[in-house]
Amino acid sequence: MPVFLVGGLAVQISQDLRLTPVHLGLAVAVYFGATALGSLPVGTLVERLGSARTGRADVLFAGDSMLAIALAARSVPTLLVLLAVAATATSLGQLSSNASLAQWVPPRRHGITFGAKQSAIPLSTLLAGLAVPTIALTVGWRWAFGLGAVLAVGALFLVPPDGRRTSAPGTRGGHVTAGLVLLGVAAALAAGAANGLGAFLVDSAVERGLRPATAGLMLTLGSTVCVAARLLVGWAADRFGRGHLGLVAALLGAGGVGVALLAAPGRLALAVGVLVGFGLGWSWPGLLAFAVVRRNPHAPAAATSVTQTGVYAGASVGPLGFGLLAGHYGYPVAWVAAGAAMVLASGCTLLGARAAGT
Repeated sequence: MPVFLVGGLAVQISQDLRLTPVHLGLAVAVYFGATALGSLPVGTLVERLGSARTGRADVLFAGDSMLAIALAARSVPTLLVLLAVAATATSLGQLSSNASLAQWVPPRRHGITFGAKQSAIPLSTLLAGLAVPTIALTVGWRWAFGLGAVLAVGALFLVPPDGRRTSAPGTRGGHVTAGLVLLGVAAALAAGAANGLGAFLVDSAVERGLRPATAGLMLTLGSTVCVAARLLVGWAADRFGRGHLGLVAALLGAGGVGVALLAAPGRLALAVGVLVGFGLGWSWPGLLAFAVVRRNPHAPAAATSVTQTGVYAGASVGPLGFGLLAGHYGYPVAWVAAGAAMVLASGCTLLGARAAGT
């Protein structure tokens, strides 16, 4: 929630901290960049200490960082530092929850549960959007971060205990294979394109003549479709014993076409592009995590740390690159480039699946 609250409340925050669009882009890059740097070592830490302790630490980091932003963020540099601290919570949360699900959920239901877990990202976006009229415009943006800290306290009691360990503490680790590296590259390309979709859709739609309210509804529609698609894809994965990475590749290929459609004129192309781009092009994270955990059941956190590093690296660099393209050459060129990146990610996924022998 920390980074999405900053994005959703950017207008109100800018009145206090003089937050500019450049600062906002930098904040996103710092957050996901720090998360990418921390994912590999955090994956090993989760395997050593267990998912319960690291999961509780994740919740405490998230709550403390949001409380610190509410009370102490009096300048843009301070906000950036606190977001970098909050990024630690994201690394811990993703990987400890991957380990918890692998330990506690029957394998036959991994698909739907990983899809539900990965729905946290679009749900966080929706919560950030709801915080604007209900909190930020009534009592102030700092109270939204304070409420986020309170929610974190409640989540502390939901962290499950450690399941049965399959090996002694400190001995488990992930072996980084060529297949995992290729999947990490695919995740970076896909996440960069998908995060550009979430960050720039509204501004791009307004530039094409839509009213801001209508453009915002398009983003809300896309986020809702994304949540439903992640759950549906996870449900389908539980019913097929193989070919999961092939399905990831198919989703990315179709999603790339949808993202590229956003470059075409007309509201129909925009609507189809949003539905296909969000519904297919951003529905793959849970399925990818499911496939990696299925291949590495004894070290799920360490294995998924490789692909999560790719996800966060792409989420950090992708929107910056998209913004530069859009600023210099216009949104149509940027959307075509984002679609091409997603199609390239599809190819990398197929190569990764072949290298992994699936």
